[in-house]
Amino acid sequence: MSRDDTSLAKNVLGVPGIVFLVLAAVAPLTGMIVIAAIGIAVGNGGGMVAAFLLATVVLLLFAVGYAQMSRVLTSAGGFYAFVVKGLGRTPGLVAGFVAMLGYNCFVAGAIGTSGFFTSTAIDDVFGLKLDWLFWSALSVVLVLLLSRRGIAVSAKILGASLILEVSILLIMDFSVLFRHGFSFAAFSPSVMFQGASGLALLFAANAFIGFEATALFGEEAKDPKRTIPRATYIAIGFIGVFAAFTTWAVVSAIGAEQAQDVAAAHLSSGDLVLSVAQEYLGGPLTKVMLLLLVVSLFAALLALHNSATRYLYALGRVGVLPRLLGKTDRRNGAPRYASIVQLAFGSLVALAFRLSGLDPVADLTASMTGFGTLGILTLQLFAAVAILVYFRRTRDRRVVKTLIAPGLGAVGLGLIVTLAILNFPTLAGSSNGVVPLLPWLLLIVALAGLALAGWLRRFRPAVYAALESDLEREPSDVVGQ
Repeated sequence: MSRDDTSLAKNVLGVPGIVFLVLAAVAPLTGMIVIAAIGIAVGNGGGMVAAFLLATVVLLLFAVGYAQMSRVLTSAGGFYAFVVKGLGRTPGLVAGFVAMLGYNCFVAGAIGTSGFFTSTAIDDVFGLKLDWLFWSALSVVLVLLLSRRGIAVSAKILGASLILEVSILLIMDFSVLFRHGFSFAAFSPSVMFQGASGLALLFAANAFIGFEATALFGEEAKDPKRTIPRATYIAIGFIGVFAAFTTWAVVSAIGAEQAQDVAAAHLSSGDLVLSVAQEYLGGPLTKVMLLLLVVSLFAALLALHNSATRYLYALGRVGVLPRLLGKTDRRNGAPRYASIVQLAFGSLVALAFRLSGLDPVADLTASMTGFGTLGILTLQLFAAVAILVYFRRTRDRRVVKTLIAPGLGAVGLGLIVTLAILNFPTLAGSSNGVVPLLPWLLLIVALAGLALAGWLRRFRPAVYAALESDLEREPSDVVGQ
């Protein structure tokens, strides 16, 4: 069925499709091998299990208000649209800039990460040595081809990859459970409050990056007022329970009390989870896990690209960015030019790092993914505040759903963002070069958004007005639900 060339596909994503898109961006296997392992090492050791559960509670509290807002507003602008709705056009444009730069930097880092680990895995398993840039380029081409087929195709591909990576981790988890048992020492106060509990919470929250993308697919969802909230609750709940369960398996296998010391010894090699897999799965399945890590990284790249593309599309459709970015394929609704521009940006960044002789992990991934994480966490905080303000301004009487729960979630997110800024080199995994200074880029982005908003208000008032009028306004009949 043909459609106009500025509309996304309609009614193509149900709850499973959106959940697959979100969880693939979260990349559970990558999260456990990289994020959870670092959290155990630099955070609070075996207490990392409790940190995942605490992060889940914080984000579920935020999701209560998020779910109510999703019933009021459906937009491809995601959290940028939420901020416009709650705080106004100028703060919304600042949030849009933070989202755009954060997601695009994240994709640039993911291109380097995917290329490096694919190169390593192919060399380890098959003995084929090729430069990481080759695998990065191949990943970019495949992402472009798949994204141009439409979001429904991406959801199917990501669903299959998600099932595979979750399955291999669950096999390892239950192998530890049946052969060794899980240690309840992970929940003792002496373990939970050892080391740096704040850093543990920060890395636990980092493992959820991507869940906020549910709002981005509202215009493509079936019955979005129900689909988006359900997908959000399922995504947050699954990530939290799965991450806590797998981390519990890992710290039980290495000993909850000495987990931090053991993880620290594996920090430089990054093979803590793989060493547990080697013992409890054996060599062949560990190699399968290593290959599935490649699948996980590619799936994350594809999912993050879809998210980043929709921010470019939304800002192009409204006229803030060139309107060409707001054009879609008439056949399947895929953002055509936004997809090309997004991948071109990420590829050029990765190429610049390669030509400069910089390391794909210590330099490219650390700087780009580190800043992308900070940007997305800040975007979540913006949205949390906007949701609170919107429902207070409309005098919504559902105090628990629109004030207490989202208010506590906003406080928790504020703490996490503060921890991210104060501990940015640790979050990024590097203190090389300008990495410690990257949080200042948030201020620069915010000032740029403010300056552009002032310019649009004075010289292009129609575009400035469209920041709000472009939002899909639907009846706010949710009071009392």
